[in-house]
Amino acid sequence: MQFSARIDAGDRALIQIVDAAMAEAARKSGPWLVCRLGCTQCCIGPFPISQLDSIRLQRGLAELEENDPERAQRVRERARESVARIASGFPGDPATGQLAEGEDAEARFADFADDEPCPALDPETGGCDLYGARPMTCRTFGPPVRCGPEAVGVCELCFEGASEAEVADCEVEVDDDGLESALLEELEAGGARGQTLVAFSLAYCAL
Repeated sequence: MQFSARIDAGDRALIQIVDAAMAEAARKSGPWLVCRLGCTQCCIGPFPISQLDSIRLQRGLAELEENDPERAQRVRERARESVARIASGFPGDPATGQLAEGEDAEARFADFADDEPCPALDPETGGCDLYGARPMTCRTFGPPVRCGPEAVGVCELCFEGASEAEVADCEVEVDDDGLESALLEELEAGGARGQTLVAFSLAYCAL
C-alpha cells in the first residue's frame, strides 16, 4: 500500500509536530533522560503499530533500498526471520499480519514474543536502520509524554529517583490537534484497517 499525496503530506507534518514536541521534552528532561544510541531495551518485544506507521516504515525501507541496498536487504531478512519465529503464536492473522481485536487477543499479546528484537534494530550498532521512518510509539518513548486523554508514559530507565512533580514538570503534549487520528481515519476509509507489527510490515512489502 502506498501513501496518497495528501496522506504523505499529512504524515510529514505529523512527524514535524511530534519531533518538535520530543525535542522540547528532551530539553526539559535534561539528565533525567538516559536514552542513548545502544540502549535497546525498548527495541526488544513487539508492539502494535498503526497502518500509518506501517506505510511509513515501508516507505523508509524503499528509500533505504535506493541509498544502501545491502543494509535494506539485512532489514528485510531480519523481518522475514522474525515473522517465521513468531507466526505460530501470532495473536491475529499471520497471513496478513493484522492483529486480532478484543480482550482475548490482548491477553494473548501480553506475553507474546517478549524476547523478539525489532527487525529494524541493527544488532551490531544498537541503532535503528529505519530511524527516520520509525513508528510513533518509538518517537514518543522515553520522556513523559501525553497523547490526548491517555496516561503519561515514561521509560522505566529514565527519571530514576525523580518525584512525580519533577516528572510532571518535563511533560509535553504531542499532536493535541488530533492530526494522527484524522490521517488514520482517512486510511481506514480507504481500506487500511487494524494494527500490525513491524516485522510483518517489513517482511514482504514491495520495494
